[in-house]
Amino acid sequence: MTGHTYRQLFRTPEFTPLFLSVAASTAAGTVSGLALGTLVYRATDSPLLSAVSMFGPSLAQVLGATFFLSGADRLPPRSALTGLSLAFAAATAVLALPGLPVWGVFAVVLLQGLIASLGGGVRWGLLNEILTKDGYLPGRSLFNMLSGLTQIIGFATGGALVTAFSPRPVLLLAALLHATAAVVTRLGLTARAPRASGRPSVAATRRTNAVLWSSRPRRLTYLGLWLPNGLVVGCEALFVSYDPEAAGTLFACGALGMLAGDLTVGRLVPPALRPRLATPLLLLLATPYVFFALRPALPLAAVCAALASVGFGAGLVQQERLMALTPPELSGHALGLHSAGMLTMQGVSAALAGTLAQLTSPATAMTAMALMSIAVTLTLKFTAARADAEREANDFGRVSG
Repeated sequence: MTGHTYRQLFRTPEFTPLFLSVAASTAAGTVSGLALGTLVYRATDSPLLSAVSMFGPSLAQVLGATFFLSGADRLPPRSALTGLSLAFAAATAVLALPGLPVWGVFAVVLLQGLIASLGGGVRWGLLNEILTKDGYLPGRSLFNMLSGLTQIIGFATGGALVTAFSPRPVLLLAALLHATAAVVTRLGLTARAPRASGRPSVAATRRTNAVLWSSRPRRLTYLGLWLPNGLVVGCEALFVSYDPEAAGTLFACGALGMLAGDLTVGRLVPPALRPRLATPLLLLLATPYVFFALRPALPLAAVCAALASVGFGAGLVQQERLMALTPPELSGHALGLHSAGMLTMQGVSAALAGTLAQLTSPATAMTAMALMSIAVTLTLKFTAARADAEREANDFGRVSG
């Protein structure tokens, strides 16, 4: 890591309150996801509905990316983040209502996805603004490690609370955590002007999406961020149906692996080596789940989940490349498009994995999703290598001419 240590990041104005607010939001999302997945599985005995209830908000991200994402750079960050956290608190409290039918649960889940589609762009665009250019990757690494650590604690605590009490009190706890994030954001961040001028609109969102998608290197970077990652999250979406009593343990072990991967990539790997690690890490992300075809017992399943999640560190390398390919005034929108596309793919993969599990078994579905992720990673690597070769040949031809 060049130029920044984690201690220096916390001395950067506004970094600490943003960090704390994200910690509260991540904890809320972790415990509420596990509680909601358990609640739906107990009510329906369906791996598909359980998976979609946990990752269903992601499915709505595509709508947000299509209609609302221009707000990521055109809204005041503090006000936007405060309002989004309060909206999540209210929606999560509704999920805790006794007697809420399953269709009502999924209506609220859809609403949460629409809310979340704007949050990623606002949050990470603000981080990119707070930190210097060479500080973004270590800063995002620290946030990813926070996410891993919070998930370890959240899944372990949430699993214990769901077992000891019931899912609904855990959902109320999550609503309180979202409200805490709103308070920290409002009191800890300073009022900043939007990064871009103009009002948020569907037309502005569409135009900027077209600009970002027009570059072939950016397109391949986005696909690498969305597809292999999303397919593996489909594997994780089946933890509840694979072993209902140990799902919290499997999620916690996965979060531990993600923490290790982000620490390694963000802190220990030299900058010159990072670009070469994306493909190996993406292959590591999927390969351990192939062994779920053998239906491993909990200890081996937990090891596989932890080892695979080290591969999520590939996202840091890919985000660094995305920022290098994107104009600063579009950074929030670009990061929001990454976040929305990634989460959409995670929701689609959760639904696909749940469907496969309904038709076969959770273990078989996890193996199939892992094999698809490996195939996509290798295809993208081949396509990028061929594009680089064509570009070099064209450059050589212009020089020779």
